[in-house]
Amino acid sequence: MAKRFVEEFDVELKADEKVSISDYEAFENKELLDSLRNKIIQGLIDRNLEELSIFDIREEVDLAVEGYDISIIERSFLYNLIENEVNGYGPLTELLNDKNVTEIMVNGKDEVYVEIDGKIVRDHTVSFINEEHIIRTIQRLIQPLGRTIDTAKPMVDARLADGSRLNAVLEPLSLNGPVLTIRKFKKDLINIEDFLRNGALTPYMARFLEACVKAKLNMIICGGTGSGKTTLLNILSSFIDSDERIITIEDAAELDLKQDHVISLETRNANYEGEGEITIRDLVINSLRMRPDRIVVGEVRGKEAFDMLQAMNTGHDGSMTTMHANGCPDALNRLETMILMSGIEIPVKALREYIKDAINIVINIERLGDGKRRITSICEVVGIDNNEITLNEIFAFEKKGLNENGDVMGEFILRPTVPKIYNRMKTTGIADLKDMFGE
Repeated sequence: MAKRFVEEFDVELKADEKVSISDYEAFENKELLDSLRNKIIQGLIDRNLEELSIFDIREEVDLAVEGYDISIIERSFLYNLIENEVNGYGPLTELLNDKNVTEIMVNGKDEVYVEIDGKIVRDHTVSFINEEHIIRTIQRLIQPLGRTIDTAKPMVDARLADGSRLNAVLEPLSLNGPVLTIRKFKKDLINIEDFLRNGALTPYMARFLEACVKAKLNMIICGGTGSGKTTLLNILSSFIDSDERIITIEDAAELDLKQDHVISLETRNANYEGEGEITIRDLVINSLRMRPDRIVVGEVRGKEAFDMLQAMNTGHDGSMTTMHANGCPDALNRLETMILMSGIEIPVKALREYIKDAINIVINIERLGDGKRRITSICEVVGIDNNEITLNEIFAFEKKGLNENGDVMGEFILRPTVPKIYNRMKTTGIADLKDMFGE
């Protein structure tokens, strides 16, 4: 049976004529195809998928469609779905391979959303047969990483082989059943030229930020989820001189620095016994013993914030990190709150002085309503006034409204005041900003 089917299949449809899940909407027999797919997958649940060959897969499909009026294209579509179950990651296989998809969100068996070009849309071509099918797909994704998820441990954070970040939550933590989120890792990380082409900033802003990195200013990049903080951090890190020793610290390694002397550190979750966890804070403390010229932390969220400030205040100039915040002032407020809530006993006034001395530049990046990213503010930390940290905004993006296509209109502004850090930039030999700030 298997040999006969393969011969017929290859005659009627060339091997390279793959039928994608995106072709699903064009089929008239959607309900029948869904029913057949579910029947085949249910039949495979108790079988060892690793032992199935291409002939076994095609035979399963051939047997399932026998007696139905199914075209060769529809049969090929079913075959590819089942092949994805056996050799890939089920319904998510093609989404994981699609370079245009930057995020995958599974909220239920028939509720799958994707992010494309900064916008979240529902994908009606992708579905699971039931909640067990979602869990099985999650387990297939994390099994090669030595991770597991079940009712005893109903939450998992993991980094896939390509660097993509996976988060999954099961009942009882999730009241909606299994929820899966995958933020995909871009193999071709964009550079400052791509940011310029996309209108995320101006050439003036790009030159200014490069000068900040060259002058070894300590920088925080803030913004909301999915705003592009890590991408911008990666771009700014590319301006670091190649002869410097750089330590990068991340939960999931996404940074892709091209310098020769880069040491990448990554956190580790606790095992089943609750032991063996290595946190961002542990790695920041350890990095100080590794003779770094610069420390680049993917994101600060807790106690490690104070250790990062200590590093910045003790000779590790030019260090950078990101954090969640709704603007530059909010970033410093959240930094202060993180440290105070971590149990570190330090007077607020002294802490604000510490932050003022450690941080030079705060950059806010946003994903606007049209899905596009913009650097909406670049500020310098200038001092303390009435016991409050004061900021001087150097660049800003002022929104003007929406056009007929729903795109956010606005303009980038260079504020008229000369930043205090400009003197430091000039003393380090950076003199190509005269057209912005004069002598």
